[in-house]
Amino acid sequence: MNKLSLGVLGVLLLVLIPYNAKAEEPTEAQKIAKAEAEKAEAIANIKKDQPEAIFSLQEQAKGITPATIKADSAWMLVSTALVLFMVPGLALFYGGMVRRKNVLGTMMQSMVALAVVGVYWMAIGYSLAFGDPWIKFSSGSLLGFTPELVFLWDVNPGDILPNGTIPVYLHMLFQGMFAIITPALISGAVAERIRFRPYCIFLILWVTFVYCPLAHCVWAMDWQWAKFFASLPHQAATDAGKNAVGLLGKMNALDFAGGTVVHIAAGFSSLAAILVLRKRVGYPQQAIHPNSMVLTLTGAGLLWFGWFGFNGGSAGASGELAVSAFAATQAAAAAAGLSWMIVEWLHRGKPTALGLASGIVAGLVAVTPASGFIYPWAGLVIGAIAGVVCYVSVSLKPFFKYDDSLDAFGVHGVGGFLGAVLTGVFCSKLVNGDGQNGLLYGNAGQVKVQLIAAAGSAVVAFVLSLVLVKVVDLLLGFVSETKEEIEGLDRTEHGETGFDFGLSMEATSVVAGDEPRAASAPPPPPSKRFQVILDGIDSGTLMHAWSELCQPSQSVPEEFKAVYPNVTTVQGSRFQFRAGDPNTMRDCLQKLLQQKLQKTLQARVETTNGSRESAIH
Repeated sequence: MNKLSLGVLGVLLLVLIPYNAKAEEPTEAQKIAKAEAEKAEAIANIKKDQPEAIFSLQEQAKGITPATIKADSAWMLVSTALVLFMVPGLALFYGGMVRRKNVLGTMMQSMVALAVVGVYWMAIGYSLAFGDPWIKFSSGSLLGFTPELVFLWDVNPGDILPNGTIPVYLHMLFQGMFAIITPALISGAVAERIRFRPYCIFLILWVTFVYCPLAHCVWAMDWQWAKFFASLPHQAATDAGKNAVGLLGKMNALDFAGGTVVHIAAGFSSLAAILVLRKRVGYPQQAIHPNSMVLTLTGAGLLWFGWFGFNGGSAGASGELAVSAFAATQAAAAAAGLSWMIVEWLHRGKPTALGLASGIVAGLVAVTPASGFIYPWAGLVIGAIAGVVCYVSVSLKPFFKYDDSLDAFGVHGVGGFLGAVLTGVFCSKLVNGDGQNGLLYGNAGQVKVQLIAAAGSAVVAFVLSLVLVKVVDLLLGFVSETKEEIEGLDRTEHGETGFDFGLSMEATSVVAGDEPRAASAPPPPPSKRFQVILDGIDSGTLMHAWSELCQPSQSVPEEFKAVYPNVTTVQGSRFQFRAGDPNTMRDCLQKLLQQKLQKTLQARVETTNGSRESAIH
């Protein structure tokens, strides 16, 4: 090769080498991908070569080991599943108390929260509730936000909650179940009259503006997420997660598992919705009967079962605190179910299945804020008181004439408020060193703190919910049309039926009324029961006319108001009565059906002793 050729080759190399270097320069996306890969490789090498390094800071602070994390994670996984199981329990509990034509729509209002709130919580709800303080005041923060917690995009599976013993993933999941079931409780107050699409939008708005701020105010700690995500691998500072940062948490208000955040918030939001939205068609002139106490009792049992995870899991770990909360929960539920049943028995003459189920739930609600701060005997006392107080609250509903369809306010609002205040009476630092002593242990001031926290939560939830419900109603129409409500929300909202019993069952709709509760007076003895038999018409025509009379309407005949509360069963042309004056019931029923059918009928009374009285018009 001559000198000229070498020179040309040298020039080409000088030109091409810089060009190729420029062409192969990595893009910004490639740089990010490379950095992420190096980060993942560094973490993997640390875990492989020094497995103890991941836990070194926590070991210095609390002596946490990988075995502890595995054990506590196991219990919290079970607790998370138990709380999720409460949602179908709530659906059954509510579904059994409504009329047959609304059972599916009512259950859907509980179950859909799993999907709507479940996605929202992972997306941004967790960051708002448990992120670093964002909207804050000198006395504490109102709302949080940490970008890395949005969709958990910068959280690794092995990242442990600061000052905790469970992964961040698991903490997010457990708290998410609370966010899911809380707005679903509100649906019980406005059951049988709300539309599905506005309700789904309301779920997101309510979780954003009511639940997340309250959860942050009560449960948020100084986790110092900014420092946590700045470290490699992610590790918490030794002083992180030890002090409350929320407004209520910093004032030492105690709420172990959601008395203020869940039950007071849902209960007083229910009251706001009741006051904004109209009553059900026919309420309170016509009686509303539950379609299945079997469903309601089953739902109450599932709620009781799941509540062990609700309260026991709020310990955040397995151990003696979880066991203590578990025991207090069991004691309160049993005591409240018993006290409600006894009071109802004395007041109304019979213990009802609905009363027992409602009492159990009232006890679980009341003990929720106290469960991790009290002895089991105190759980018995709180439950017994809650059963009586909530029974009185529900019994006063007809007096105040508000339409709390399934007693969401009477049980959750009243029971939650009562439990939050009683927490300040029975709490003890001997049960939970992170808590406070209450009135019985020399600290009367804790009752005042609890009262302020409960009242503040109630006012905030009520006012914000009042605005949210009104806005949704104005923009989208929250309540169904009268015609749709009469037909039933199962068909009008979902195009389905909860129970398909064939065409013979479609002709009769069980209708609306005072309240789905036991009779206000003891049932009469068999000797006072009687039948009214109508002659001069075939049973099919008679049943069709009676079914039409039972449909909710704006104008209810006085004769129907007199007859309906006393009718127990209708078989063919025989109307079985449990009470009332036989002659009066006969005349009213005869007049009512003659006006409906435009036909002369003959009515006669048969009593249990076989005597007959007839009337011919």
